[in-house]
Amino acid sequence: MFMPLNDAEPNHFGNAPIMTLSIIMLNTLIFGFELWLLQKGLVYFRTLIVMFGSIPDWIMHQQYGGAITSITSAFLHGGWSHLIGNMIFLWVFGRRVEDACGAWRFLGYYLFCAVFSDIISILVDPGSPIPSIGASGAIFGLMGAYLLIYPGGRIRTLVWLIVPLFPRIRAIWIILVYLIIQIPPALNVLVYGSGYYQVGYWAHLGGFFAAVFFPFFMRPEAFERYVNDVPV
Repeated sequence: MFMPLNDAEPNHFGNAPIMTLSIIMLNTLIFGFELWLLQKGLVYFRTLIVMFGSIPDWIMHQQYGGAITSITSAFLHGGWSHLIGNMIFLWVFGRRVEDACGAWRFLGYYLFCAVFSDIISILVDPGSPIPSIGASGAIFGLMGAYLLIYPGGRIRTLVWLIVPLFPRIRAIWIILVYLIIQIPPALNVLVYGSGYYQVGYWAHLGGFFAAVFFPFFMRPEAFERYVNDVPV
């Protein structure tokens, strides 16, 4: 078992990750609202998920929230482990990606990845009636961007063998491992449909490959360094 904990590399542009922290805070506040609804009754919680989660069949038929749920669904989570896992990854990979973008370009890229990943997931199984929620599609987009511009970056990682260890591992190995484990179940989704799994594997892959558009979101100074093979 291993879990990335923190990017160990310094920022080159020196900005605090204000937008990354803001998105983490917003997700946490919305999850608190989910818990409050759940205390009022399961039906209220389910209504929230149905109204603001991304349901491919409803999006294809332009029902209820329609395409806007590709964004709103990225701010909903199904439990504490779902939220905490996503927010850790958001912190680990978001800080330096935001540094390369600036706060508002970073927000634009994050939302772009959320929408792009959801579109891929919908195209794979457009008739699915199952709501999709969670930030993981957008976060895989951050992982793809990180790999694109910081392939040699090192990530402080929890590795649990007999005792917990905290080595600094190159980001390329962590990201590739998480990418590769998405592929077998994603292929199964093509055969059995998305209802066979409770995880949006195609959203993960879609978010990751949205990173090919990341250079369009970079701040000019970072983009100039990137095209000239200078570390960003």
